[in-house]
Amino acid sequence: MTPDSEEWTGPVEDSGEALPVLDRQERFTGSVWSVVSDRVDFGAVQAVRDVQLHPGAVAIIALDDAERVLLIRQYRHPVGEYLFEPPAGLLDAPGEPAWRTAARELAEEAGFEARQWDVLVDVFLSPGGSSEAIRVYLARDLRRMPAGRELTGEAEEAHLPRAWVPLEEARDLVLTGRIGSPSAVVGILAAWAARGEGWRTLRPADAPWPARAHLLANDRVHERRRTGA
Repeated sequence: MTPDSEEWTGPVEDSGEALPVLDRQERFTGSVWSVVSDRVDFGAVQAVRDVQLHPGAVAIIALDDAERVLLIRQYRHPVGEYLFEPPAGLLDAPGEPAWRTAARELAEEAGFEARQWDVLVDVFLSPGGSSEAIRVYLARDLRRMPAGRELTGEAEEAHLPRAWVPLEEARDLVLTGRIGSPSAVVGILAAWAARGEGWRTLRPADAPWPARAHLLANDRVHERRRTGA
């Protein structure tokens, strides 16, 4: 191999070209995700990679008429902190389109409906070890549900205080490190950038999601049975 051989000359975009998995060992299966060890054929060498199989998720950057971002405060035990995040949820209802999951989560976690839905950005959260893929939606033309949020959540979801933050202020919260939830960081910065482009970069709510289709086709999604949580 020469230095010149590592200069990429093709298009700069992600591509679904999964390397062969020669063997898979299940290490853990939980209600939300599972962990497997894959023996991967890299051609010149084989290597074992531990992978967290995740069901996937959606997040919602909801903007009101004053272009304030809706954030909710929720406890996240793995990091031991209360984080400000956009409404979000797992893709845990079999056969449910992602945009419908997003609409359901906005209602369940915040008590709002939106008349306008667009795709803002797609992201892998930790592709070095997890298959978690998130689609972030932009929700506008909001309407508060007459009965508000149904208080059906438990534990972390029992109490979800809302905050409405102007988009410029939300951007500054991200860039100064005062909020660090990945869906908030990615979603807020994407919304800020998209607004600067006159929203021309938005995609329809039902736009293809090639990354998720690739994960499903290559057995990299944990199938979770929805329990109502």
